[in-house]
Amino acid sequence: MSQAHLAYKHRVNLGSYYTPPEIVGTAWEMIAPYVRSQTTVIDSACGYGDFLKNRGQAITIGCDIDETAIDVAKKNNEEVRFFQTNALQNVSRAKFGIPEQSYLIVVGNPPYNDKTSLIRQSIKSVDFEIDDDLACRDLGISFLRSYNNLEADLICVLHPLSYLIKPTNFRLLKEFTANYRLIDGLLISSWKFPESAKHTAFPIVLALYERDTQGMTYNFIRSFRFRIDGKNGFCLSDFDYIAGYVDKYPKKRPTSGYSLFSSTEGDTHHPKKDDPLFFWTLRDINALKRNRTFVENYSANTIVIEKQKLDYYAYIDVFKRNLHRLPFYFGNCDVLIDDNLFRQYKPAFISDTVRHHPFLKKHFQIKPMAEQQTASGLDTYFKLLFGEHHL
Repeated sequence: MSQAHLAYKHRVNLGSYYTPPEIVGTAWEMIAPYVRSQTTVIDSACGYGDFLKNRGQAITIGCDIDETAIDVAKKNNEEVRFFQTNALQNVSRAKFGIPEQSYLIVVGNPPYNDKTSLIRQSIKSVDFEIDDDLACRDLGISFLRSYNNLEADLICVLHPLSYLIKPTNFRLLKEFTANYRLIDGLLISSWKFPESAKHTAFPIVLALYERDTQGMTYNFIRSFRFRIDGKNGFCLSDFDYIAGYVDKYPKKRPTSGYSLFSSTEGDTHHPKKDDPLFFWTLRDINALKRNRTFVENYSANTIVIEKQKLDYYAYIDVFKRNLHRLPFYFGNCDVLIDDNLFRQYKPAFISDTVRHHPFLKKHFQIKPMAEQQTASGLDTYFKLLFGEHHL
């Protein structure tokens, strides 16, 4: 059941979204081999308790900060012990009456709410206390940290794939990744959660972690093969990425070859050169869907293009127009590239960019290809690059 008693703003800030029954069932299939008669299973952000229904011999515990949700959960789950409390404050097994020697499994769909994300920024806030060692800009990361404090033996939860595949996020999980190792991961589109994603789909992973003092490194994640329904799987290290070929973010000072002058409104510096070229900041593929590529005016969010890298920025521009070829699980990745293959099909990329941005024509020493020939070349390139992932 959806937590309909909450207004939309509070659903966002508490991360209270309905989890489809088939995903709940898959989570229990993943943890079933580990459940014994004295196993304790806890969902510390349980909502109406859908993850805790009819779970056989396990000792089940539900917790939520939302009093109304706990009242509903109690009516639906008579054999579950429920706590109406803040699961991110004073975190310990003792708080939930879990014996230190008990084999503990965490299951569920904890909140994720990145306060720095531009999406729903106007209504985001966190107005409850969080232990200092758990506090983070994203509630989901705080919950993963809390499972480490509970010393859970097994964890099976949903969270954005970006927590693992984006190096900045992975570093925020330092204490967690030092003690847990990913042993299974099923990728799910956020469109399975219609209240959560209304526009661009992003990848969510149903992740199974086992407590392991070896932990895991980012290179481990790069080599991990995530499961996808109907395909052989998705692995970061199967591809090369554009970050090795261009600047993704503006430099503190514009690139060499540009002089600087101060604006009349303050000390903001702008590049000054004959006919400079600018490109919008690059983040990931989903951001590329929303943002521009080549722009005419300099700003704090623009990259000053080094002319020797212009071909690669043209590549990104064309890549944006071909994002319909990629499935949802690439959404948080950098732009993919096969440089040797790109060199082979470069005339098609440049021809397409010039067709969409005529002002760039004078910057390329190449004769544009016919439109049909360009389309054929691009189609071949992307099919070869994406392989079985090509839509």
